[in-house]
Amino acid sequence: MNLAVTRADIDRVYPVIAPHIRRTPIVAVSGADFGLPPFSLTLKLEQLQHAGSFKTRGAFANLLTRHPPAAGVVAASGGNHGAAVAYAAMRLGLPARIFVPTVSSPAKIDRIRRYGADLTVIGERYAEALAASIEWSKTSGAMPVHAFDQIETLAGQGTLGLELQQQAPELDTVLVAVGGGGLIGGIAAWYESKTRVIAVEPEGAPTLADAMKAGHPVDAPTGSVAADSLAPKRVGDLMFPIAQAHIERVVLVTDDAIRVAQKTLWEALRLVVEPGGCTAFAAILSGAYQPAEGERVGVVVSGANTTAVSFS
Repeated sequence: MNLAVTRADIDRVYPVIAPHIRRTPIVAVSGADFGLPPFSLTLKLEQLQHAGSFKTRGAFANLLTRHPPAAGVVAASGGNHGAAVAYAAMRLGLPARIFVPTVSSPAKIDRIRRYGADLTVIGERYAEALAASIEWSKTSGAMPVHAFDQIETLAGQGTLGLELQQQAPELDTVLVAVGGGGLIGGIAAWYESKTRVIAVEPEGAPTLADAMKAGHPVDAPTGSVAADSLAPKRVGDLMFPIAQAHIERVVLVTDDAIRVAQKTLWEALRLVVEPGGCTAFAAILSGAYQPAEGERVGVVVSGANTTAVSFS
């Protein structure tokens, strides 16, 4: 199968973006730390990345391997991709305009503004912000940076898999949350089915689950507590063949399970994570994914752009 992004592509882009991103840490814990049976669990703490999420990897991959014009860059986002593109543009001295829907959280909107990007809030969901960003690109000449359906984005996000394999080479399974599929597409392309990759989605936004059933990307519901990061209406066309080739299955979790996961990560580990960023962990905590005896599981935790914890 001819896939849009391969392990070799990820290998090539990593040294290009490495000087601009953080090599985020892992933490080894036990299921017993969360009231579950004892089993090996490795958390990849990508919420510690610049701009608060894995999206910064894909943003730098685009801005450093393509050729942004004088008009700069434009992106549509539920929030995290916009913050990442705004951050990368700021660091590289490029103009940036970001379009987000009204569902985007105040924490994400504030972060985009603090990075100096021009911000437009438009529409209720990501699809409407995307349409507005496409029109802006046509009239302004700015280079569009897609949140997930772009080769450079997939390759950049796949560098998380590269790092995780270097840090925890013994993992049997990696759980990854899915919105548009840029992260899991990149990670699955890196592991090439040699390590199981499990997709996790909110029940209210089953974009990949519905696509897998249909055999191609289809429009899915976009209602979830994690809608500002995991509800883009449908998965990307470029990642879907990767998913068919290298993702073992899709697990769905409830909004209640996501909220419990968010609270548990704070109470047990003092990790501040937004709902979309703890959705993969929710599959473990709720029992939606139950590891086999002796299975060594990795979970990607990503997304710190939340006001869930107040220091006032």
